[in-house]
Amino acid sequence: MIAGPIALDSGEVRVLGCLLEKQRTTPDAYPLSLNALRLACNQSTNRDPVVDYEDAQIREALNRLERRGLVRLASGRGSRAAKYRHRLAEALPMSDSEQAAMAVLMLRGAQTPGELKQRTERMHTFAHLEDVNATLARLIERGLVQRLPRRPGQKEERYEQLLDGPTGSDPHAAQGPPAEADGAEPRAGGGMPAPGPPERAVARAQQAGAEHDGSAAALDERVARLEREVAELRARVGLEARA
Repeated sequence: MIAGPIALDSGEVRVLGCLLEKQRTTPDAYPLSLNALRLACNQSTNRDPVVDYEDAQIREALNRLERRGLVRLASGRGSRAAKYRHRLAEALPMSDSEQAAMAVLMLRGAQTPGELKQRTERMHTFAHLEDVNATLARLIERGLVQRLPRRPGQKEERYEQLLDGPTGSDPHAAQGPPAEADGAEPRAGGGMPAPGPPERAVARAQQAGAEHDGSAAALDERVARLEREVAELRARVGLEARA
């Protein structure tokens, strides 16, 4: 029995999710042949993202899942095509409601409880939204699901499966102040940059030009003008020193 995240890749999650879904929605066609599994993985409906896996990719994912004890070959001796079934009952024991929720999360990405209630109908009927929340709470406790931060304007929280590790993040999380760039000059009294050699003035102008003017031609002209001014300043300083 496996408990908690098991770090599958996206292809393995898609293959395992399809086996889980088809067992419950089309039991007469289960276990699935390689061709049926490819069609299930590449469906353009009820999938996010939509993929276009080749047989070789699916076969490799099956081999890896088999080594993990999550899939096994289920073909009989007289079968013309190899068929596969998942082994979640042994590796990750779940109730019907938990399997249905996991299947949708694996195949359609992060979902709200309301979306899960609607999209699991063919696999399991949740009588109330509270039943969905209770199922998610059990999956969270086992480390198989996590709740994502609520986004601005969003009324319901979303949940994602963790078989491939956590992927959700808060895009509005506070960030620390940007680090000072290498070579940045100290501020004098918190105001303008402290004076420095003429070369640094040119470097500052070049950086400012890059930030405030996206035109390369304008930046070159500005730097060239400053270089001329620096050269003239050096010439005057030299004449005064000799006088």
